[in-house]
Amino acid sequence: MKLMIFNLSTIRRTLQRLGLWSRALAAAALATLLFFTALGLAGMAQAKMMTSPVSSMKGIAVALSNEFFMDMVSAEVPDFHRENRQSTFSAENVASFVFQLLTSINPHDPKTLVAREVAGMGADQPILFRKTAASDLSSGPMEYFPPAEAVVPGHGGPAPSTPPSTPPTAQPQPAEPTPSSEGKAPAPKEEKPTTGNKKVVFIYHTHNTESWVPEIKGAKSLNDAYHPTKNITLLGKRLAEKLEEQGVGAEVSDTNYPAEVKNFNWYHSYKYSLSTVKEAFATNPDLNFVFDLHRDSSPREKTTVKINGKDYAQVYFIIGHRNPNWKKNEEFAAKINEKLEASYPGISRGIWGKKATDGNAEYNQSVSPNSVLIEIGGPENTLEEAYRTIDVLSKVISDVYWNAEKVNAEAKPKAS
Repeated sequence: MKLMIFNLSTIRRTLQRLGLWSRALAAAALATLLFFTALGLAGMAQAKMMTSPVSSMKGIAVALSNEFFMDMVSAEVPDFHRENRQSTFSAENVASFVFQLLTSINPHDPKTLVAREVAGMGADQPILFRKTAASDLSSGPMEYFPPAEAVVPGHGGPAPSTPPSTPPTAQPQPAEPTPSSEGKAPAPKEEKPTTGNKKVVFIYHTHNTESWVPEIKGAKSLNDAYHPTKNITLLGKRLAEKLEEQGVGAEVSDTNYPAEVKNFNWYHSYKYSLSTVKEAFATNPDLNFVFDLHRDSSPREKTTVKINGKDYAQVYFIIGHRNPNWKKNEEFAAKINEKLEASYPGISRGIWGKKATDGNAEYNQSVSPNSVLIEIGGPENTLEEAYRTIDVLSKVISDVYWNAEKVNAEAKPKAS
């Protein structure tokens, strides 16, 4: 009978190795548990603190393009075929989507390769394209998503107060000197150019209820700066009137989306206004310039400038990066911005670009290269201050339009 001889030193070393492995596994398990616990807590905190539309199911549709939904329909309805464009569900687009989902890197945006390593690059902040005397990198345009009760009828928003303020009267111009009887006869007046019956400028308001705290009785905070009648649409009407006075035909939409759209959702505002813009172009082929007028959400010190002793509401020009042809829109905005700043230095806070991952950031600007979103003043400005700015802006837009018409006329070949 053979005796089994155990090597105690070998057994001891084996047990020590097992102990080390078990402690390492326990530490790894604990670290994993802590990591996912922290991740869960961070997610809960983000859900509480963030107001992004994609943080809720109701805002997901806004982050998806119209083409996405139309391609979904075409996938089920064979006759709904859209020619001359790449499908959302093409191999290239699907591969790009999956890669971005897994790595958080957009193959079409090199910035995302280093965004997570460089502080601030990953933030969804407006980018300053064109700087002016009043530009400040730390105080770009501020987006604000109001609570439902502030904009939707029947939710207890601010009640209508007094009728809209009477527009400030234009300053009287000094009369031209009359020549004496011995002098020469006055030169005939030069006829002002006019577009006649053509409406070449379209003005609309995606957030049509944006208003001003000083203009609403009982209003105290930003949540109160919304009104069904005393709102940004007054600036659109004023701009159209001033353009008409300068011979530029203008059409304006004052559609009240919260009142007219069934089950209105603030996060779908640009979908509603897009239908307004498309309808305008369908019914009027003469339209050339398109302006979406807004009121910014920044405090008064960031939206007001004193020029020649008077307060003016300052202007932000906004360009959406989700528009694939945004550079053309930026060039258009630059023409207006430069003339505006030359006439009234400090009235413009510059041209800003937005490439939101959660919001719209297209702003219906792909409809026309001569389309731009303009923020005029903030909730603490007055209607009179905003009107002053509109009057200056109308003159600049008119000059830009007639300069463009002159260039187009010179570029046309002369008849032999």
